[in-house]
Formats: sequence, structure tokens, C-alpha cells
Amino acid sequence: MQNGRVTSPDTAPESTLPRWSRYVAIGDSFSEGLWDPYPRTDGTPVAAGTASDGPQRGWADRLADHLAERRGDDTFEYANLAIRGRKLRQIIAEQTPTALAMEPDLVSLIGGGNDILRPQADVHGLSAALERAVAQIRATGADVLLGTGFRTGGALNWTQGRVGIYNANIWSIARRHGAFVLDTWGLLGLRDWRMWSDDRIHLTDEGHRRVANAALVGLGLEPDDPAFDAPLDAAPAVRLRKRIQEDAQWVRVHVAPWVRRRITGTSSGDGRLAKWTAPTTWPPSAQ
Repeated sequence: MQNGRVTSPDTAPESTLPRWSRYVAIGDSFSEGLWDPYPRTDGTPVAAGTASDGPQRGWADRLADHLAERRGDDTFEYANLAIRGRKLRQIIAEQTPTALAMEPDLVSLIGGGNDILRPQADVHGLSAALERAVAQIRATGADVLLGTGFRTGGALNWTQGRVGIYNANIWSIARRHGAFVLDTWGLLGLRDWRMWSDDRIHLTDEGHRRVANAALVGLGLEPDDPAFDAPLDAAPAVRLRKRIQEDAQWVRVHVAPWVRRRITGTSSGDGRLAKWTAPTTWPPSAQ
């Protein structure tokens, strides 16, 4: 896209200076930023790639960091309404009106992954709901950043067909409504298992750093790190016995609780509030 319109992959980013002054992220755990915790209130770090009940950073906060820094002395505000476990129609119904009331000039709307994991997912129905939400946001004059689904593997390999269809629809929606697209499907670095947390669904801090750079590119800006998608050094081979042990632990710690939530009709996000619920001068230390 040129100025928010679809372009070819060979089109160079136009500028390093963002025009947006108020960014609101809406979505699910991907935009909330799970497994990428901020340091504790006393300043001590939380190990990267581990679970934490404290505020999560993630790619959207990192994108806000980049946009705020590039605006220099000009004010930049950011809110993040994303909550883990939310399905797409919940995101649209619960978060979009709140986001639009903040009068943003940039909204990232990324969701659908939790829907696609359900056995009876209607990908074209999801896409239609997404397009209506994009049209609603664009009607206010705000720009929209959409995001493709990841290229999956391992136990989630069965979702690739659904994700591929959803991604194709996302690109078409972006073309019709002049939206930007964060292309996570095309990130080669995310095909490395070391970019993924223990639950194999959410990214580590390094994965989020790379996605934030890809978001800058999706917005037509230069990445903070031109080599953001460079592959890691080759990983050492993992013995079969250790791999079996790791798979068993993953099923016990992550898959079993997920299945229990599906059976009981509960969500990991039940009772949770969004982490940044009002436009805040960003970064917070700039206040």
C-alpha cells in the first residue's frame, strides 16, 4: 500500500516519521503480549518466555515505543484494550466502541486465532465480521492495522488451511478499505521454535520484538532493526527422549488446561481487565 494502501513486497518504506499521535490496540492475547512480562515493580526482571500475572509488554507496546520515539517532542498517546482468550466477535463488540470513543488516529485490530482453533470455525463468517469492523473504524478517519495469522506447525499444523484462507481475506479487506497489514505469516524468523514460549502458541520477548519491527514495515515505516527477520544461529539437535519429555510436559501444563476450559465454557481472560485502558502519554516515563 502507498500511505496505507496495498503495495508490492518490493516497495520500500516511505518514511521514518509516523503521522499518528494516538494509537489504540484491540485484540486478544497476541496484542496483550503474553509471555513478555515487564520487570516487577521493584525493578527486578521476570525471566523472558515465562508466565507472569503482571503487565505484559508484547509487540503492540513495543510498536508504541517506536512510534513515540520517532515523534520526538510531539505528544504520542497509547492504549491497549486487548484481553487474552477473546474471540473475534467479542473483540469487536466489547473493545471497538471503547477504542473509537478515544478518537484514535491508528487502531490495530488483530484477532480470530481463538476462533480458528474451534472445530466448527466459519472462516468466511469471521472475515465478514472483521470487514464490518474495519469499515466502521475507517469511517471515523482512523487508520487500521490488521494482522495475518501465523504459519503454524507441529500440533497446530492442521490449522494452516484455515489460516491461509483467513489471511487471503485479510489482504482483500485491506485493499478494499485502505488498511495496513502486519504480515506475521511471512516472518521467516518465527518459524524457529526458540521464538515461541513454553505454551507453543505465544511468542517470547524476542518474537515480539521482531513482530513490532514487522508492524513498522506494515505501516510503511523503516524498521528499527533492518535485520529483524534474520535467522538465529542453528539450534543444537534435541535428543528424541528429551523431545518426548518436553511434549508430555506441554500436554500436561498447557493443553490439558485449555481442554478443560473448552469443556467448562470458560476462558483464560474471564474476569481480566485490559492493561492500558485510557490513552496514556507514551512511554509512561514521558508524563
